[in-house]
Amino acid sequence: MKMAAPTASKAASLGCNNKPTFPELDFRSGARVEELNKLIQEFTKHDQREYDDQRALEIHTAKDFIFSMLGMVQKLDQKLPVANEYLLLSGGVREGVVDLDLDELNVYARGTDYDMDFTLLVPALKLHDRNQPVTLDMRHSALCHSWLSLRLFDEGTISKWKDCCSIVDHINGATNYFFSPTKVADWFYDSISIVLSEIQKKPQRGMPKVEKVEKNGTIISIILGVGSSRMLYDIVPVVSFKGWPAVAQSWLMENHFWDGKITEEEVISGFYLVPACSYKGKKDNEWRLSFARSEVQLKKCISSSLMQAYQACKAIIIKLLSRPKAISPYHLRSMMLWACDRLPANYLAQEDYAAHFLLGLIDDLQHCLVNKMCPNYFIPQCNMLEHLSEETVILHARKLSSVRSDPAEHLRTAIEHVKAANRLTLELQRRGSTTSIPSPQSEGGDPNQPDDRLAKKLQQLVTENPGKSISVFINPDDVTRPHFRIDDKFF
Repeated sequence: MKMAAPTASKAASLGCNNKPTFPELDFRSGARVEELNKLIQEFTKHDQREYDDQRALEIHTAKDFIFSMLGMVQKLDQKLPVANEYLLLSGGVREGVVDLDLDELNVYARGTDYDMDFTLLVPALKLHDRNQPVTLDMRHSALCHSWLSLRLFDEGTISKWKDCCSIVDHINGATNYFFSPTKVADWFYDSISIVLSEIQKKPQRGMPKVEKVEKNGTIISIILGVGSSRMLYDIVPVVSFKGWPAVAQSWLMENHFWDGKITEEEVISGFYLVPACSYKGKKDNEWRLSFARSEVQLKKCISSSLMQAYQACKAIIIKLLSRPKAISPYHLRSMMLWACDRLPANYLAQEDYAAHFLLGLIDDLQHCLVNKMCPNYFIPQCNMLEHLSEETVILHARKLSSVRSDPAEHLRTAIEHVKAANRLTLELQRRGSTTSIPSPQSEGGDPNQPDDRLAKKLQQLVTENPGKSISVFINPDDVTRPHFRIDDKFF
């Protein structure tokens, strides 16, 4: 007589459920999720630099030098606003902190050319007294771009800047001056070169060494040597607005991941025009809308595990997708913001989900390429990949497919690259300083140099706020007293 096999429930009650337990695996690559998490943590450890008192003092010295230089630029011909407000961002333009065209930039490598990088947005013009949505002249340009007529400004401003404008005569005899991003960038580079030449004629003790000044398209890149550090500043001339552009007004009506975490007033406090044109735009006249100030606020609402995955993914694609230039880290940043809107907050807050987020970002990027569609986060009707050719998107999608098939190997490569950059930096420090700056621990020295307490305060601010962005308020008539904030902290 045959006995019936026990049902699943009976087998379980009899202790016969011998179902093996497997580590969590990525279905596509077979990689262990736990291993990917460890690799992302290792990348983060090497990618995030710790600053001692000396390095903090060098950062402060470089920042003061740049601000003093800009104060002198303002005094050359009084073009820049007298009391200006800069936005200082951690990471250079090549890191995707603003949406600018990377194909016009010379290639700089961390470790080889610089140790730390920053982007500084410097308003050439300000429109700060508007309470209503700002309407821009978009009749001549693609979505997310605009021309800027100086008719919005007074006669004094027009007189100052008319040599940096494209002039358009109308049938009725009126003359319109359109602010030209290329001419402004040319003026800015020439002015900075004049000022730096004057500064270097009278070098002062502890002054940074200007190792490189280059015009990269409409960006001025300066590499400073301070002590044992080399700092890259990508300086971008911009037009600064208070308020919010009318073209992005509908975005405010939607639900977003930052709702309830920060106020709408913080998000829409201002925007910029940056010197970049669309694929078919007129370079001399067309500016691109930038929401860098808003992005600083939104970043506060993104979990650390998602940020770690984003930084790791960015390191992979910068190397892999560099030729031809089609995908920038800013595209990846936009995809991350869309993911924050799409996915539940409690899911994105999981501390041990960095591997899931990395794989998801790669999938998102590949999806955007295959469909040739990457909406701007603030102006979704603007497709940032629309201009790409079919050949380019397929080429990059195939490259990403290789990453998705073996993410662990590509993470190991990214780790080796960042470790090599760190080794180059340490080697430079061992070989001696680029220029002589007093150590906070040294006795005597210049009484005007910041003391140990300042260095410790700076170290604390830097280490407590990794990756944060700094908004700077400076009066060029008193460059000894800059006031700046890290997000919402003033000092």
